[in-house]
Amino acid sequence: MARMRSREYGPDLTPPWKRQQPAPEVAAEADLVVEEVTTGFCGAVIRCEKTAQGPTVTLEDRFGKHRVFPMEPRGFLLEGRVVTLVRPTGPSAPRGPVRTASGSIAVPGARARVARAGRIYVEGRHDAELVERVWGDDLRIEGVVVEYLEGIDDLPAIVRSFAPGPDARLGVLVDHLVPGSKESRIAAEVTGADVLVVGHPYIDVWEAVKPSSVGIAGWPRVPRGEDWKTGVCRALGWPVNTGAAWQRILGSVRTFRDLEPELLGRVEELIDFVTVPV
Repeated sequence: MARMRSREYGPDLTPPWKRQQPAPEVAAEADLVVEEVTTGFCGAVIRCEKTAQGPTVTLEDRFGKHRVFPMEPRGFLLEGRVVTLVRPTGPSAPRGPVRTASGSIAVPGARARVARAGRIYVEGRHDAELVERVWGDDLRIEGVVVEYLEGIDDLPAIVRSFAPGPDARLGVLVDHLVPGSKESRIAAEVTGADVLVVGHPYIDVWEAVKPSSVGIAGWPRVPRGEDWKTGVCRALGWPVNTGAAWQRILGSVRTFRDLEPELLGRVEELIDFVTVPV
């Protein structure tokens, strides 16, 4: 008995409803945020290149890590949808979603949420201004208030007065949180189920800004006993005016890419801690 072949199916005997549909093509514009399907790596497009093996795209995640991937069909997820990335061809190419300075997808027209009971404390005004610069949009949508301590010595009294609980968690960001330091001892004293204290290794939050963003080769080493900020200004040949120096540094920060990963991860951890339901 001769084998019959469906005219509808043609030489491909796979039913039409089981055939893999081609994924939409999306131009790999700078700052487009995608996820690579096989590794789960999520990042923003920073460049496309033509190689002997075919076109590639370089992604940068919010911690500054770079990965290069081939631009294969159906190779990426864009907002949960499988897409094929292609090289941009001109100004009319599709653009990616607008992102906040922290790398999150922006929500146009979103209103600030009523402030939560939980909140985040940072050590000083400069820390608060830097967090606002990068995470301000996210914090307003989440309803998280950021306050500053004017130093960590008063933290135990602030925690007692705040009276944290499951519905009012307290997160604290500390400068120079290293083993054996005064900061580490105070952090251990107040840490509990509803209080999370995290820190970065830098003497001051100034150092958490990448030197390349500020336009310097590196942050200078200041002799022990000398005021660190004053010493930085002198070493860099800046006027000894720490307020003006900070405005210069803060003005160089536009997105999360201008900050060191050691600070990025800690702030994200605190936001998750005070916003995720118990």
